[in-house]
Parts: sequence; structure tokens; C-alpha cells
Amino acid sequence: MKITCFKAYDIRGKLVEQLDEQVAYRVGRAFSEHMKAKTVVVGGDVRLTSEPLKLALAAGLIDGGAKVTDLGMTGTEEIYFATKHLGVDGGIEVTASHNPIDYNGMKLVKTDSKPVSGDTGLFAIRDLAETYDADLVKSRLEHYSDSLVTSEQFIEGQSSVTQTKLAGTGLYQQLNNMPAYVEHMLSYIKADNISPLKLVVNAGNGAAGSALDAIESAIQSQNIPIEFIKIHHTPDGSFPNGIPNPLLPESRADTANAVKEHKAHMGIAWDGDFDRCFLFDENGDFVEGYYIVGLLAKAFLDKDPGSKIIYDPRVYWNTEDIVTSAGGVPIKSKTGHAFIKERMRADDAVYGGEMSAHHYFRDFAYCDSGMIPWLLVAELLCTTNKPLSQLVKERIAAFPSSGEINSTLADPDASIKSVLDKYESEATVVDYTDGIGLEFGTWRFNLRKSNTEPVVRLNVESKGDIALMEEKTKELLALLK
Repeated sequence: MKITCFKAYDIRGKLVEQLDEQVAYRVGRAFSEHMKAKTVVVGGDVRLTSEPLKLALAAGLIDGGAKVTDLGMTGTEEIYFATKHLGVDGGIEVTASHNPIDYNGMKLVKTDSKPVSGDTGLFAIRDLAETYDADLVKSRLEHYSDSLVTSEQFIEGQSSVTQTKLAGTGLYQQLNNMPAYVEHMLSYIKADNISPLKLVVNAGNGAAGSALDAIESAIQSQNIPIEFIKIHHTPDGSFPNGIPNPLLPESRADTANAVKEHKAHMGIAWDGDFDRCFLFDENGDFVEGYYIVGLLAKAFLDKDPGSKIIYDPRVYWNTEDIVTSAGGVPIKSKTGHAFIKERMRADDAVYGGEMSAHHYFRDFAYCDSGMIPWLLVAELLCTTNKPLSQLVKERIAAFPSSGEINSTLADPDASIKSVLDKYESEATVVDYTDGIGLEFGTWRFNLRKSNTEPVVRLNVESKGDIALMEEKTKELLALLK
């Protein structure tokens, strides 16, 4: 059987066509066998098919020789945390994050929450999963169930594998790991630092709602004065308010409007599996993830002077300036969670950030979290006694950025070549860390080609000159097209 849903860093595919219960079983069994994993934690986001996929995955893990601990509905970072905290051999989150409703997928980690990517075993797991006999897979799934479901039933979230029969193996257990996770989350802030705050929170009907409720309960028990205004809060796998992806401008209005209506200090929105959070200032204005990287870098350096900070090569002048000014060590890494995590471990960096709103933390097993960033920024609002708009205003003025602009092109390679032909000879710095980065003293840009679609991603920034940044952005886009 050919399996087509394996990507460079995770598993993502269209339901039934690329990913179903039988594929999930194969993945679980191959993970156990290839990784020699004896203990694995699993969880799933709110999508209707996440539960049946997770249970089929668990069946495969058990048949591959592993004991499975099921954390229920989780965000990806809950699996990261549990894998490290419980000391197990691996963890798998069933999630499609911000992908369309007819997709699902998986994110895999091994011991110590180290990522499993194409370079570290993911493709070997795929190759092994493809070898299992189709009749064997079907019979093993039937062993855990009465019969296999139809494609229609599967898409509606019905499973052919039941928890009762999995539990009967003696190798499947359910665990509420939320208390330990919440305790760890709140360890990043000092309760005494928090003055009264009103925060708008938008879970997008995803998995963040349940985790936030648990954090809120702990905050209230400690008398930390934070009030939450909740919108689209109830987990709902049908996503009645659209797939949660605040990176898209059209997905931001509800959060922005609620901030203004309730006169909140800040707005927070998450994607479906809440490994990314997106912030809005007190005016309801969206704050680009690039400038949050600088804020968090400064926060960590204030607490841990001289530390190393990892950043991605798309835009970085603001981050470099903040880190060096605060006495830290800025280190550039290729974009992507596997690369960032690997570099953080190698350099023992305290924090790493990408402009795409992925934030990584040494004390969180070097993994990304969508809860830690807003907690730290909330603390910053209180300790600096400054609104978020003021905290980022000076930085935006000092290093204005275009944000990432995606262009769908007929021939991406030819378009990139036309840009290089014009600019490369004039550049003072040429950087191939990730895509192509060219510097020209007062401005710079980065061009990256997508690995999966005919898209080129452009980022432009300048030193204190918005007009120059905008002029060069238009110039580059015209040349690309």
C-alpha cells in the first residue's frame, strides 16, 4: 500500500483518500516497531475524525508492542509536555491544525519530546507502514471492534475501534494530565507581578478552550487578577465559525472587535491545536509575530542574562538588535520546528521564535507552545505598566516589515532568478540559511520557495524607513510577477 500523507515534518492528508483508520493503524504499529517504543502517549484535537483516528492509531501502537496512555482531547503541546513529563518513549497528536475541514494528520515526537521528521525516522516509519498486509490490518482493526465503518461514518466521527476493547488489552489507559500541564504553564510567570487585566480569548472552537479553562481555574485559585472574555470558546469539530487560523487577515475580525467592545488590555487567538497564539493590542490591532519574538527574547534575557536566542532568517534585524542590546547571543536557524528545536538543543538556547508565531522554550523540552507566550506578554504588560501597542510601536518604527507575502507563480525558479539577476551583485550580504536573503545596508529581503506548491514567500524589512520598505516590496513583487 502506498501512503501519501507523510510530509517533511508531520503527517497531513485528505480524509479517506489519504488518511483513514487503516492508515492510522499502520502508522501506530510502525511507530512502535521502528522506534522500539514501549510506552506512548496519544491525544487528538477537536475534529470529528480525530477520535477514531486516535483509537485506530492506539490499536496499531499496541500491536507494535507499546503500552498506550490516552490523554483525550488535547492540543499538540499537551502531548509534547506529557512525553517529557511522563518519561515515555514517544507521543503522537492527531491534528490537522489549521488545514481544511476534510483533512487530518499527526505530529510525532520520540523520547524527551524530540521531533520525528523526515531526517529522524518519519519516512522510515512510512516505509514500514506500507509493508503491512491489507488483510492483516483489516483483521486487527476488526479484532478491536465489531466491524469497520464506512467512509461516510468515518468522516462523521464514528469509529470502528472502541475504547472498551482497547482497554481490555491491558495495554491502554486514559489519563488526565491537565493538572501537571497547568502547573508547568503558570511556572513561567510570578503571580505577584500580575495587576488586574482583562483579556479577550478566542479559541476558534478548537482545543485551546479546555486548556484555557483549566488555566483560568488555577489562576482564580491563586487570586491572580485576570478576567477572560471568551469568544468561540466551546470545542466544536464542525468549526461553526470557520477553521481557526488567525494568520489569515480574514480570521481576525471577531477577536479585534471583541477587544474594542470590552476595552480589553489584549486579545489572544489560537489555531486549532493551539501550538501557535496570535496577539492583538488594546486597540484591537493585530501584532505581527516578528515583534512578539523580540518582546519574548527581552523577557527571557531580563531573567537569564547572557542567554542564547534562536530566530528564523526571514526577518531578524529587530530580534538581533534587541538580543545584542540586552547582552544575549542571537543565533540564526533555518525555518521549521525540527531545525529550530535541534539548534536550540545544540546551543542550549533559552528561547527560540519564528515570525509565524511559533515560540520555543528550553524549559518546555525545547518545544513550541501557544500558551506560554501570552502568559509572558501579560506579565510584561504589568511589570512595564505599558500597553502592548506601546511595547511594539518603537520596534515597528525602528524595523518596519512587510510581513510575509505569498505569490502564486507559474515558474517560481525563473521568478527568483530574475530577482537575483537584478539584486545579487549589489548586496552587501548574501545568506542561504533558508531560501535567499540579501542585505543592502538599510534594507533587506528574504525569498523562499514553498516545498509543496508553486508559491514564493517574500519578506522585506528596513532600518527605520517605512517608505523604503514599502517601495522595495512593490518593486520586488512586480519583478516576481
